[in-house]
Amino acid sequence: MNKNALRVGLAALFAAWLPVAVHAAPPQEVRLDYAYYAPTSLVLKQQGLLEKALAPQGIAVKWVFSQGSNRSLEYLNGGSTDFASTAGLAAVLSRANGAPINTVYVASRPEWTALVVPKDSPIQSLADLKGKKVAATKGTDPFLFLLQSLQKAGLDKNAVEIVHLQHPDGRIALERGDVQAWAGLDPLMAASELQAGSRLLYRNRDFNSYSVLSVTEKFAKEQPELIQQVIAAYEQARQWAIANPDALAQLLADEAKLPLEVAKLQLSRTDFSNSQPGAEHIKALKAAAPILLDEQLVRPGTDVAQVVDQLIQPQLAAQVIGQSVAKAGN
Repeated sequence: MNKNALRVGLAALFAAWLPVAVHAAPPQEVRLDYAYYAPTSLVLKQQGLLEKALAPQGIAVKWVFSQGSNRSLEYLNGGSTDFASTAGLAAVLSRANGAPINTVYVASRPEWTALVVPKDSPIQSLADLKGKKVAATKGTDPFLFLLQSLQKAGLDKNAVEIVHLQHPDGRIALERGDVQAWAGLDPLMAASELQAGSRLLYRNRDFNSYSVLSVTEKFAKEQPELIQQVIAAYEQARQWAIANPDALAQLLADEAKLPLEVAKLQLSRTDFSNSQPGAEHIKALKAAAPILLDEQLVRPGTDVAQVVDQLIQPQLAAQVIGQSVAKAGN
């Protein structure tokens, strides 16, 4: 074989290999988590929207229950699932600490955390928290909410005594009077309001990170079409959730075994209107960067802003959501 023929042969071999390196064959099964903090995942699972969409391709759907963002990311990074439903900041922390993941979709913008005080508490402002005991779960959205709230009031975190408790124990400590405030999390927060008369001392939607859907970088490169099909199914679930708030509340109540009024209160604080990852999500996540560094939740010297830019990958959702909008307008 002459040199030209060899070059042509190698070029053809490389060209044949290239698509395989970027796009893999569709899997026989796609694995997703569902969670009470991600209501549209419950809709997706109950209505079998993804199963119907993928059946013609012979792709099965497996559902795995997630109790929280940390567990969801463990499943994703450990290879047990292909999609993870988490808080936006949890995804940032995961990426910053070495997990090669991409956020491809925004499921909702919940106001799932606030600072909570007992119903008869004399505390009326953030400034009144000085010297008080505040329960919070380290590394979670409520914990970061507490730190950002104190910062906004001009208080150092050492101005309060942070009592590190898991979310359910934080609620119990508040209602027993063991702490004077709690960085709450729905649905526990909504339940405490309705069942114990607890009061929301301070709310700030901008300090709540979004509910997002993430995949590994490898999966994003190999299965872009499948990711788009999953996003399209999530879009169906989101539109149904917007159109059927009472049925959504009943579904959440049934799945999470909550009183219906608790589910309704939780959902009243959840915005399903903007599912396209973009500038507002990036801005919100970058705003928490200084606190992530100060609290050593990420490695010293980490460029959190760059991590956020690498994390948010809006292209696949943009194509799907653009099509959905176009169909709705027809």
